[in-house]
Amino acid sequence: MIVVAGEALVDFTPANCEGGAGYLHHPGGSPYNVAIGLGRLEVPVAFLGRISRDHFGEALIKHLRENGVDPRYVVRGDEPTTLAFAHIREDGVDYAFYGEGAADRELAPDDLPEALPEGAALHLGSFALAVEPVASTLEALVRREAGRRLISIDPNVRPALIPDRDRYLQRLQALLAMADLVKVSLEDLAWLAPNRAPLEAAASWLSLGPAVVIVTLGERGSLAITERGQWSAGTPRVSVIDTVGAGDAFTSGVLAWLWHEGALNRADLLALGEEHRAMLEFAGRVAALSCTRAGANPPWRKEVETAKF
Repeated sequence: MIVVAGEALVDFTPANCEGGAGYLHHPGGSPYNVAIGLGRLEVPVAFLGRISRDHFGEALIKHLRENGVDPRYVVRGDEPTTLAFAHIREDGVDYAFYGEGAADRELAPDDLPEALPEGAALHLGSFALAVEPVASTLEALVRREAGRRLISIDPNVRPALIPDRDRYLQRLQALLAMADLVKVSLEDLAWLAPNRAPLEAAASWLSLGPAVVIVTLGERGSLAITERGQWSAGTPRVSVIDTVGAGDAFTSGVLAWLWHEGALNRADLLALGEEHRAMLEFAGRVAALSCTRAGANPPWRKEVETAKF
């Protein structure tokens, strides 16, 4: 299976309501979205994180179960649920987060399971790597599990939630050194390495340890960078409602493709060559379909297989 660790929150996206503008709420949080995407793509998946006992937290747990995600590693807390308000731009999405002292940030070392299933992969990322105590807790989890299983990381940077840039970059570099698979966007790279060409910065991460670094290029598709070469794939053209959760859908597509191909381990990942293109194409289809509906709402496997672009 794949264990996905990190934040679970509620996204509020703009909507036209009777009497004026308003918001619709959706289950969200980057790692949470990846877990939902994997469940819909028929991959055995479990979510690891701290979720509130409040009304929103109950909805988050219910949504996990309805989408085939195992909640065995979820810890419940009395803290409130983080709320994130999405502001849609022509070229992307900005978020305002309200989560100081919220449940997903309070994951502590004692909340971690004693062991993960043998052979399970571990995926994590986003602002859970930037705010305490969850950031230190997840770093400790990666240190414990690195070398035992495939480690996948998506920085999914949220600058407004990073109190200490230098400390964050130091932690991220340490995590990259323990990772096997890294997915990053051009927007993330522009913030992480502002003085370097984005693809050059991504390629430099290979020297730290990852077997592959995948860069999403927005409407221009995606690129997989390895020591053996580079492979690219385009993005299907769709009528976009919004791009909320599109990057997470892409990540779930990559991990699902690897799982279905029996390549969810470092040795098989290192052996991939031209197959990277098929992986990117599948993930691109998953992300494109996610963009055709509001909020983080990734497609089901049958939808991906039957979609006509």
